[in-house]
Amino acid sequence: MIDILIRNTTIVTVNAAREILYESALAIDGGRILEIGPTEALEKKYTAVKKVIDGTGRAVFPGMINTHNHLFQTLYKGLGDDKVLADWLADMTFPSSVHLTPDDCYVGGMIGSIEGIRSGVTTQLDYMYPHPVDELSDGVIRAFRELGIRGILGRGYMDTGEEFGVQPGIMQDVKTIEKDIRRLASTYHNQDNGRLKVWLCPAAVWSNSRESLLMTRDLAREIGTGISIHISETPFDRMASEKLHGAPDIDVMEQLGIMGPDFLMVHCVYLTDRDIRMARHFDARVSHNPASNMYLSSGTPPIPALNLAGVTVGLGTDGAGSNNANDMIEVLKLASLMQKVHHKDPTIMTAEKVLEMATIEGARAVGLDHEIGSLEPGKKADLFIFNPLLDMKAVPMHHPVSTLVYSSGNRNVETVMVDGNLVMENSVILGTDEAAMAARGQATADDLSHRAGTWPLKKRAWRSLAY
Repeated sequence: MIDILIRNTTIVTVNAAREILYESALAIDGGRILEIGPTEALEKKYTAVKKVIDGTGRAVFPGMINTHNHLFQTLYKGLGDDKVLADWLADMTFPSSVHLTPDDCYVGGMIGSIEGIRSGVTTQLDYMYPHPVDELSDGVIRAFRELGIRGILGRGYMDTGEEFGVQPGIMQDVKTIEKDIRRLASTYHNQDNGRLKVWLCPAAVWSNSRESLLMTRDLAREIGTGISIHISETPFDRMASEKLHGAPDIDVMEQLGIMGPDFLMVHCVYLTDRDIRMARHFDARVSHNPASNMYLSSGTPPIPALNLAGVTVGLGTDGAGSNNANDMIEVLKLASLMQKVHHKDPTIMTAEKVLEMATIEGARAVGLDHEIGSLEPGKKADLFIFNPLLDMKAVPMHHPVSTLVYSSGNRNVETVMVDGNLVMENSVILGTDEAAMAARGQATADDLSHRAGTWPLKKRAWRSLAY
């Protein structure tokens, strides 16, 4: 007897041949994909099935990998509108972050991850960088566990940067940082059937000393895990790094021996041609965050050039404080349209390419492409079922990838599975009472805004101009 059979559906495999299989079925057992093939053949072969899901009129996609998020920022939605990055950090983000509690991070992790599940996300890389009190990361991991998603906790940190606006209350010394990373790794890394990972995530090159960055490389190698850091999001990142370390941020990473296939660079808006060659040489990976780059007016990253160079590029939402959403379906469309309008070329970024970035390339970016990112026998059953009839926006569905990227919304994601386990079925989140959690999210965000003194931003005067 097998666990699940999804039948009579369209399967967007994103396998090496990029096959789209029509009138097909997918058999799942023990958390993995057992077989994919014509419905008639698989129904004859697997007569004993615990659960049969009818996929008529629907499409099955690999679960999407959000390669960059700050889930605690879900509580900051709408407080940082119409600001460039430096002002956004100084006026809202850092002051709010000083007052975070473990419960805040749990609630932000829950409501942000639920929004992610509803947009087809099965893996979250959460970048938890401010640490005014202990065990904030544990709150995020608690959310991952309750919802049953695949979660990478990026233990972020800063040990310097006051001259650049970092508040001392969210900094930690290197010994404290290392001690907590070791605690988190020994407690959670590779737990829950491998769904949980712990990464090392120094916030930025300009907010970490040489000692902190060298510790990062050594400890990541010891644990056998990944590293992620914000790179060249704005010209400020490069200039501040030069002031602190004597070189632009990506050059510092190369000088300290941090570049490599376990290194995920976030944003990369201002990479030069030389930087791109360096990324390819070291097989470093990139997380592209189009919604955040647009919201903060940071600029347009050279994604087509990175693709042509053979650099692995995944997609991320970034935190909801600089996106106002945790919606990967929205990110798919923006990733394509951003490049089309920037280059004035409708062929520069296809729907298929952005889906690759959200699935198999995202999986490769976090070192999990051997397990997830495509629908193939032997891989983990991380997937979502897309129903165009649940939202008129997706009707009619002619080509499933085009419809997903350009013509759909969260309501079209009907069912989500991680590790062969249902985390959402027939549009119902299974790991929590969603309505109660939404109410708790609002109450928690209101309370945090009072504690942080950002409450006046909630009731700002009408402004047709942002100055």
